[in-house]
Amino acid sequence: MQDIEPYYNWREYYNSSEDERSPFHGIVYSEFEYANTVYNYYIHPQWDTFGSSTLYIKILFADYEKGIAILEFIGEWNDALYNDVMFLKRDVIEAFIGNRINKFILIGENVLNFHGSDDCYYEEWFQDVEEGWIAALNFRPHVSREMERFNIDSYIVFGGELDDINWRTYHPADLLNKVESVINHRISNPM
Repeated sequence: MQDIEPYYNWREYYNSSEDERSPFHGIVYSEFEYANTVYNYYIHPQWDTFGSSTLYIKILFADYEKGIAILEFIGEWNDALYNDVMFLKRDVIEAFIGNRINKFILIGENVLNFHGSDDCYYEEWFQDVEEGWIAALNFRPHVSREMERFNIDSYIVFGGELDDINWRTYHPADLLNKVESVINHRISNPM
């Protein structure tokens, strides 16, 4: 796990440690000091901590004019024991919502497990984005199934074409357009 770095090819477009509105503004990263772990395995020091002991994040991109934030995750999403969504909502998401971000792309290919609890914070997050949305890309099938079991799919759009987007090949603005077109298609063509 220590070799899994957050995606870094968009650093020329955005760097959360240089963004004064980011909750991670001013952080200085080490390439050599490994401190955070998932399942007793060290993770790369470029991942950010937000209060969870099992889930870590990297803000890959934020555009305040377009109202978009792209977040990558690694670890275990555990609402049952650690209330990860509460820390995520309070310590990261609210900072962005306060700066008019209302579209969130969550990249979850490195989320190993999900342990749910209630859906209150997801519902609150969904209500806070008003005209926006929350989309999950490339979450593992067993993680998506667990999220569905806890009704998270009522608030976060995932599955289908969103599980097959090769997001690393996109410019951030093009990824936003792609995800938005998938969401708009679902809204205009409900099952």
